[in-house]
Amino acid sequence: MDRGGLPRAPVTGPAALLVVGDVVTDVVARHRKPLSAATDTPARIRTLPGGAGANVACWAARSGWADVRLLGRVGTDSAAWHERELRRAGVRPLLALDPDAPTAAVIALVGPDAERTFLTDSGASLRLAPEDWSPALLDGVARVHLSGYLFFSGPSRETAGLVLRDARAAGVPVSVDPASAGFLTELGPERFLSAADGAQCLLPNADEARLLTGRASPDEAAAALSRRFPLVAVTLGAEGAVLAAEGRVTARVTAPPVRPLDSTGAGDAFTGAFLAALLTGADPVSAAGSGCRAGAEAVTRVGGRP
Repeated sequence: MDRGGLPRAPVTGPAALLVVGDVVTDVVARHRKPLSAATDTPARIRTLPGGAGANVACWAARSGWADVRLLGRVGTDSAAWHERELRRAGVRPLLALDPDAPTAAVIALVGPDAERTFLTDSGASLRLAPEDWSPALLDGVARVHLSGYLFFSGPSRETAGLVLRDARAAGVPVSVDPASAGFLTELGPERFLSAADGAQCLLPNADEARLLTGRASPDEAAAALSRRFPLVAVTLGAEGAVLAAEGRVTARVTAPPVRPLDSTGAGDAFTGAFLAALLTGADPVSAAGSGCRAGAEAVTRVGGRP
């Protein structure tokens, strides 16, 4: 049985989860008072490993999946630290070293309501290049997950397209997390949807789902997206998640009540646990339950990792 309470199904054949995405150095600043312009605001500050793709991989491993791999691009400045932290979390790092750009960095400003605002320097992460990818990386892989951040620059978007193409040709299902409503706005919803076309599963939060569809209701947005992607799971924060398939909502899943400390990485936790559960053979509703429990656990911790 895994840590989310789901029974383990016997696994035969390919068994790895391959996550392709960003590895980031997070600087998390938690402040209890509103920010004071042009002067000091007291805060508790920590530097932690993060990145949406890396967080998903770590939460999948935390949820009990034994073979989780992460392909990402990092600068030489902190590559050894990130590799060590990934291995410590049970993830097999497949890191491309960038001699010209530093590892991506994010400053996460976390207010008293536990909500976070990001200042993002994408650094090496969005320089993941086609030459960093090989179809051989699909050997032994049962499922691929693409961090949506890859779609927000030319080189990494091309690489994501290659991964998606090769995975589909190999019969390996692919999931995509749209990652950022802010970056989605800049790229354009239709451009993102076209780039993600062919994915088996889409995992937006409510804001991203609304932006991608123009629908105000998360339920309506989920249903609309499921006409384009076979399985859609829209995360709703403390309210859980809504699932849709074939143009209709199929389930709503609640999240356990917790006292939040930092919402950084909650969606990544949901995705990692959700995918790990699907790999055991769990149905989407049970998998979403695992995801909601992981997301609830994540908001009680500082940073995006388990």
